[in-house]
Amino acid sequence: MSIDPSSIPSFGGQPDPEPTGPGQVVIPDQELVKQLLDQMELKYLVDEEGDLAAPWEEFRTYFMFRGEGDQAVFAVRTFYERAYSVDEKPQLHEVIDDWNRRTLWPKVYTHTHDDGSVRLIGEAQTLIGLGVSLEHFVSSTVSWVRASIEFDKWVGETLGLEKDAEGDSDADPGSDEE
Repeated sequence: MSIDPSSIPSFGGQPDPEPTGPGQVVIPDQELVKQLLDQMELKYLVDEEGDLAAPWEEFRTYFMFRGEGDQAVFAVRTFYERAYSVDEKPQLHEVIDDWNRRTLWPKVYTHTHDDGSVRLIGEAQTLIGLGVSLEHFVSSTVSWVRASIEFDKWVGETLGLEKDAEGDSDADPGSDEE
């Protein structure tokens, strides 16, 4: 099976192509996702657990297959790198509750690490065990990736972190401060 490049929604703001009718039903696998990521021109790697991961500067997105038979699930899970303190968790909950109420995906939640740092994780998933249309799979996966990127921008703007990052760029580029 191969992916028709015209079926991949554009990241450049162009309108998505109109559906062309019922499509081929597939049971997606890692090779199909690799092909899609290649066509999207996204870099990826396979981690030590065998999951595909696409790294960005501020987050990494995993494409995971879990379960078997008609219970098989495909999940796109994004781990955001920005660390927060436990004291910031109530504010984070308010912000991500707002996101989760207003959007379909990714659903975002917090994870507190052993060192006390709090990070955000976004997730979208679908059952694939009985098969899905190729067009639906491609469109959903691209939409989930796009939404993960948008969430990172949105949370930075909502929490006022984008201004902080811009302010940091005023530091002397030759200094050793971090």
